[in-house]
Amino acid sequence: MEAPERVTLDSSGRLDFYDRAELTLPEPISALEVWNRIMARPQPVMALAFRIRDAISARFGVRRIGGFSGIPRTEVAVGDRLDFFLVERAGPDLLVLTERDRHLDVMTCISTAGRQVAITSSVITHNLFGRLYMIPVGPAHRLIVRRMLRRLAAAPPRR
Repeated sequence: MEAPERVTLDSSGRLDFYDRAELTLPEPISALEVWNRIMARPQPVMALAFRIRDAISARFGVRRIGGFSGIPRTEVAVGDRLDFFLVERAGPDLLVLTERDRHLDVMTCISTAGRQVAITSSVITHNLFGRLYMIPVGPAHRLIVRRMLRRLAAAPPRR
């Protein structure tokens, strides 16, 4: 699978977190359909995790993000929002989503090539809170993304 064109969060080239997970599906789907399918049935633990995240982060002046709505989208364009993410690139085979805050910048890319799907996430931290935040969130993120991909592979196609 060819890597998507690089979209940087800043010009330093430094990342404090990087993760990439891949999957082969029985049939090709678009990047937006990957988003719709993995968000259609958010994992119950995610709602709790976002409530805890928002309660702790608010004490440090960090914006609440609320979590994932599960609302499917038929199309998105640059500048739209997918829940708390800003859409920075949108095409049939690539979604580049970002969230920028005072403690860190997050970029998540969903890319597809035929039946291949990859979710790539990267983070740049800006301060001590961002670095401390990523200590539990980094490993949890890896587990959650892989679980989402397994559920994607097991889910019937949406029609």
